[in-house]
Amino acid sequence: MKFICLGYIEEAKWDNLSDEERQRLMKDCFDYDDELRRGGHFLGGEALDSARHAVTLRVKDGSVDVTDGPYAETREILGGILLLEARDLNHAVSLMSNHPGVKMGPFEIRPAAEEINSQIADRDKAFANEKHSQ
Repeated sequence: MKFICLGYIEEAKWDNLSDEERQRLMKDCFDYDDELRRGGHFLGGEALDSARHAVTLRVKDGSVDVTDGPYAETREILGGILLLEARDLNHAVSLMSNHPGVKMGPFEIRPAAEEINSQIADRDKAFANEKHSQ
């Protein structure tokens, strides 16, 4: 099963770390990601830039409204995603419980929507074939 792990971070906590502490934490995270790779569990991931550089779109009164910053009013913001392969949710929790990123904020773990993702993959293939045939 595929799981999407959403890593949250309190930016003030990150900002208060020294450069050395940040580098050490990132090394620990990368090392653990390598452990997940060796076990065949790491499928990918992306770090996100600061929420200070985000915009949020929502429909308001029939038109799209653009707001600076993240949608949620919270100190913890989404810091990145990790794509994980695990037997089941309990296995995913076990794997992510050891991730050093948990020290900076919570990880939300959700099963991937396999049926919808399969439809997206089919559309991606059709689009690629369409572009290739032009």
